[in-house]
Amino acid sequence: MHEQNNQVLEQSQAAANSAAHDLHVPLRPGRDTVPPTTIDIHRARVLPEWIDYNGHLNMAYYVLMFDNATDRFFDLIDLGVDYVARSQHSAFVLETHVTYLREVSLDDPLRFTFQLIDADEKRLHYYFEMFHAEQGFLAATSEQIALHVNLDARRSSPFPGAMKQRLDIVLKAHAGLPKPDGAGRSIGLRARN
Repeated sequence: MHEQNNQVLEQSQAAANSAAHDLHVPLRPGRDTVPPTTIDIHRARVLPEWIDYNGHLNMAYYVLMFDNATDRFFDLIDLGVDYVARSQHSAFVLETHVTYLREVSLDDPLRFTFQLIDADEKRLHYYFEMFHAEQGFLAATSEQIALHVNLDARRSSPFPGAMKQRLDIVLKAHAGLPKPDGAGRSIGLRARN
């Protein structure tokens, strides 16, 4: 397990250092702009230990990779691990909805896009799409809501001013994007006739 965690950490660090996008990390309010399109936020490759007895990526590792993609966005707005260490504030995911659309397999390269749907003084609503990086198909999506939290008090807390400015940069860039087709979906079975 320790070896697997090290591999995940190494892959996450490699992805953080790779140029999934060409934006400054973190964004600099007043200096940086974000294009009015989804952000190519993360890249990953399916590892052998992530394959389940069905011969494809186990559902838990989709969530892990979406979590790694979340970390890349948090780095962009300075809400990542460095922020947590210096401020004793972080973000907790309150809700997530993952859809599994197509199988991915061992060693498949994956590309993740990010769209900020909404934000207020404490919360974020965002959406990821996972694509096969070579074949181009949409493999999975993840819609999430996160809350900014004071770790000492274990209570919600407003975003600091500079972080809110970074969020506003992304929110403004994404304001004109259509809401993703899968956003806001509910789960259930349709009645059969």
